[in-house]
Amino acid sequence: MKILIIGYGNPGRRDDGLGPALIEKLEAMDPIPDVTLDSDYQLMIEYSLDIAQHDMVIFVDAAVSGPEPYEFKTLEPKSTCGISTHSISAESLLALTLDIMSKPVDARLLAIRGYEFDMAEGLTGKAEENLLEALSFIINFIAQTQNH
Repeated sequence: MKILIIGYGNPGRRDDGLGPALIEKLEAMDPIPDVTLDSDYQLMIEYSLDIAQHDMVIFVDAAVSGPEPYEFKTLEPKSTCGISTHSISAESLLALTLDIMSKPVDARLLAIRGYEFDMAEGLTGKAEENLLEALSFIINFIAQTQNH
């Protein structure tokens, strides 16, 4: 199973950088077979081409509220009118991939709980703890998924 993991968010806004931070931690490890890693400030329509080349996509983003330390859920394609060339929701990106590439993809969201989103570098201590728990979870999830 080919898996794409996209971490997105702005590291210059404290905990908003949780998505890219998870990708950095995964990149520092030994490569995981059949797993492609990518990170960006935001999702863009161009990602639909990458998504279509994989069996599963996992979006990783910071959560302003919600469960701690993270929430992991399945996403469904959902077209919205708010698509622009610079930013798109994960659900709209899935709908675009389905419409243009005729490729349904198993999609998940790993929303890591953050706390501070002001303009500053570095994660808060609690967000860093949540990141480490999310990292452990995603490594185990990938291992289980690839073994089935």
